[in-house]
Amino acid sequence: MSVDFTLDLRGESCPYPVIYTLEALEGMEKQQILQVITDCPSSFRNVPEEVLKHGYQFAKDPVKNGQEYLFYVIA
Repeated sequence: MSVDFTLDLRGESCPYPVIYTLEALEGMEKQQILQVITDCPSSFRNVPEEVLKHGYQFAKDPVKNGQEYLFYVIA
């Protein structure tokens, strides 16, 4: 899997990971992959909910890596 853009949101509290993720996806071309890195615990639930609600899909399941959460979203 090739990531086209990475959005490093470590240190940002919710709801900012959701807001910034959706904004980034809007500016991307179809089928590009956005990697989102966050350390906000609520984002592990909130980001997937909002991403799916807005019609995007995941390239792979969300990953919890220690204190970080990784998302790979297809624009």
